[in-house]
Amino acid sequence: MPKRLTLIGKPGCHLCDEARTVVDRVVTTLPTGSVVVEERDILQDAELFDRYVEEIPVVLIDGEEHGHWRFDDERLKAALS
Repeated sequence: MPKRLTLIGKPGCHLCDEARTVVDRVVTTLPTGSVVVEERDILQDAELFDRYVEEIPVVLIDGEEHGHWRFDDERLKAALS
């Protein structure tokens, strides 16, 4: 079963753009189909907004928080492998 990575952010967020770049870079190094990536916009979900507004971007792996703000390629790859 593939891992599920959720990137939580919002449009116009430069840290979210950087996180997306790290996620894309890492996912392309893993076997095809081993990770399903989903993006969620805090501006479209009041619950996510209330929970994460001060922490975006946030990455969840299988629903568990992996981290927020800045992401390291190797740490993310290890968590997804």
